[in-house]
Amino acid sequence: MKSIRSHLLTLQASALLITALVVSLMTFRLAWNGFNNVRDLGLEQIAATVLRHDTSLDGEPFAASGSAPQGQPDEDEDHFVSQIWTRDGQLLFSSLPQVGPPLQSVGHHIVTWQGQSWRVFAVDEDDRVVQVAVTTAIRRQHFYDLVRWLTLPLLLLVLLLGFFIRQAISDALRPLDELRNEVGQRGGRQLHSIPTEGLPTEVVPLTRTLNDLLDRLDVLMNAQKRFIADAAHELNTPLAAIRLQAQLLRRLPASERETAMDELDQGIARACRMVQQLLELARLDPEVRGHHMVPLSLEALACEAVSAFQGMAGHQDIALALDMPQAPSDIIIQGDAHALRTLLDNLIENALRYAGPGARVEVSLRGEDGHAVMRVADSGPGIPPEQRQRALERFVRLDEQRARSVHGSGLGLSIAQSVVTAHRGELLLGQSRWGGLEVCIRLPLDAQEAAPAMPDSGPCAT
Repeated sequence: MKSIRSHLLTLQASALLITALVVSLMTFRLAWNGFNNVRDLGLEQIAATVLRHDTSLDGEPFAASGSAPQGQPDEDEDHFVSQIWTRDGQLLFSSLPQVGPPLQSVGHHIVTWQGQSWRVFAVDEDDRVVQVAVTTAIRRQHFYDLVRWLTLPLLLLVLLLGFFIRQAISDALRPLDELRNEVGQRGGRQLHSIPTEGLPTEVVPLTRTLNDLLDRLDVLMNAQKRFIADAAHELNTPLAAIRLQAQLLRRLPASERETAMDELDQGIARACRMVQQLLELARLDPEVRGHHMVPLSLEALACEAVSAFQGMAGHQDIALALDMPQAPSDIIIQGDAHALRTLLDNLIENALRYAGPGARVEVSLRGEDGHAVMRVADSGPGIPPEQRQRALERFVRLDEQRARSVHGSGLGLSIAQSVVTAHRGELLLGQSRWGGLEVCIRLPLDAQEAAPAMPDSGPCAT
């Protein structure tokens, strides 16, 4: 698991160490150049001092007394060596016997003498040349002694910055920790929004998105609770009736059992129908089952659905018809074939159940203004305008007595509404031209795709 805190600490620590290294190298280089400049200035000052005080020499060559053997420099060679030469190269004076490089030209030089590197400065006046020299080894030793003291503040600065960076990252991420604790301590019933006051600007969008999710979860959980309560209530009635009818069946004489068994079968059919629709409604919920959208022909789907209900319509003496354009109109949409077929089945079955014997039911399909417009109309009793919106709710049966006689469950239109919403469409209830109910559905057409071939579903009634 990748940690933001660890990632930030790694990046900040790496940046700090790289910066400290670069600054150390630059400081070392600048300090070394400055140190050399100061020491070279010291050589110049020593040479000037020797010139001002050189009044005792008579021009005789310098004779070294008590000098160290050749190749074994005196232990004082680590100090400055000052020399006085004539212009023709005769050594008149040396502060350390047998120590010091040979005469150089005027100016600063780095020369090698007896295996050692020397920093040399020479200046002339009148007929004499004053030369001051020091080994670079002693100069580096002095510089390194100084560098140790320069390094301590830098190390202290790195440690302090590292501590402050760690504290700053912890403080910056504290709102995320508080948000995690806030969400982690909540239960299934605590889905209210998280306050955004006082939160950093970067955390507010995340909190708002989380609040939106909590709101949706609250709506879904409340809807699920209502659905379970309504389903339990609706199932309780037919199951109680079945139980009572089964108890009465045992007590009835043989001559009356046939009628009682018919009533028991009707109760079982109603319960099975309700359970089937409950399962279908659960399957169509987009939060449970994602819809598989593909290009499909709504004409072929409608033809299949109408053909499937021709037998039920004939048994009830109902004229079921399909009205479509004579020429192929390519009414193609992006949709889920199973969900749309469930939509058509529920609308046609509802129309057949509630229209009554001798009625008319018509399914029509047209393409209008970039939409597929499908209507399922019947000549039944219809729904009053003031009750049409309520008819789309679950378990709502406007005519309880008629609903019981046709085994209605109040879920057909609710299932249709769920499918239409998932397809970004619109469902409207109105009055048919025969005075019954007309369900009008508008779905967006898919003009860029071609419809796949649909299997032959047999003849359609027109």
